Amino acid sequence: MNSLLDRLQAYPFERLRSLFAGITPNPAYAPISLGIGEPQHDTPGLIHEALVQGFDQLQSYPPTLGSLAFRQACAQWLDRRYGVQVSAECQILPVNGSREALFALAQTVVNAQADAVVVSPNPFYQIYEGAALLAGATPHFVPAHPEGQFGIDWSTVPEAVWAKTQLVFVCSPGNPTGAVMPLSEWERLFALSDRYGFVIASDECYSEIYFRDEPPLGGLEAATQLGRHDFKRLIMLTSLSKRSNVPGLRSGFVAGDAELIQRFLLYRTYHGSAMSGMVQHASIAAWQDEAHVVDNRRQYRERFERITPLLAQVLDVRLPDAAFYLWAGVPSGDDQAFARDLYAQYNVTVLPGSFLAREVDGRNPGAGRIRLALVAPTAQCEEAAQRLIEFVKGRSA
Repeated sequence: MNSLLDRLQAYPFERLRSLFAGITPNPAYAPISLGIGEPQHDTPGLIHEALVQGFDQLQSYPPTLGSLAFRQACAQWLDRRYGVQVSAECQILPVNGSREALFALAQTVVNAQADAVVVSPNPFYQIYEGAALLAGATPHFVPAHPEGQFGIDWSTVPEAVWAKTQLVFVCSPGNPTGAVMPLSEWERLFALSDRYGFVIASDECYSEIYFRDEPPLGGLEAATQLGRHDFKRLIMLTSLSKRSNVPGLRSGFVAGDAELIQRFLLYRTYHGSAMSGMVQHASIAAWQDEAHVVDNRRQYRERFERITPLLAQVLDVRLPDAAFYLWAGVPSGDDQAFARDLYAQYNVTVLPGSFLAREVDGRNPGAGRIRLALVAPTAQCEEAAQRLIEFVKGRSA
């Protein structure tokens, strides 16, 4: 057996099941889950229709490179959304959702024989850690600081760590904080990449759900603004799951450094991760349409505008820059007890923040916080908020 598997920690939702083990929630309340970030809005009809139209492509093996039409649709979207020009011929690959690609990219980039380090934000999406460990690397976690609006201070990473770093995961907009990296932060990270030679993997799956007038800055966009038109050592990853409410489609793409894309294609050819032609056909329709994305964003904005002020009465929480999470501080400071008791008394599920982070220098930056995924219908989210208010007031009485 692969001994590296023993280094993996339980996934947050497995830990949540263990936390809730033996608890029978109050039957007076219908269950409401704000725990998992799974989009609940309807999948656009145009995607359904395109999926059906692509049925005839099931009779053929899809190429790992994907169709030129798919890659062109992605390239055109990057141009419209970010003003970024990439080659559909050599700078884009289809992937089966960003999660699969994040994991596979680490296996492509990391040379475990070189005492490799993979740097990740903290808190973080747990695939980053698992991908690093199974590639034979050592993760190094950089905390997101509340006083800096949950930005990552890359200057806290020691030079000895940078010297061993082969891959840096960034997530902007961030999960779970919703923070967006400014151009100055990208500039610093690019300078570090130039100095130490590591690859940057920019996870941007929440880029189209935002609450400010200005859309979030993307990695390729930041590189372009800084004159880095070859996207050296930079790969961005995105998907349709959140943008178009199709998490079950497992469709996304990566784009960036042509040399890295070529190596990633080689890995994926052996990995057997080609995207179905039928899924590509539906994905083209999704990437070419913005109307459903605008409506999707409107629904989230309206929900967050209603729910955030309610929860701010009893929790340390503010409107994030983007994504569909609230990263809230709890009064008791014990996020796990808070989540367990809330579930028991009011049948509302939230995710303890400490499950999404690792302890560094004696501190877990997720401790004392909870992640609330506002993906359920607005009425349910409002009901959950009212229960949360009652719960917190009852604990402090």
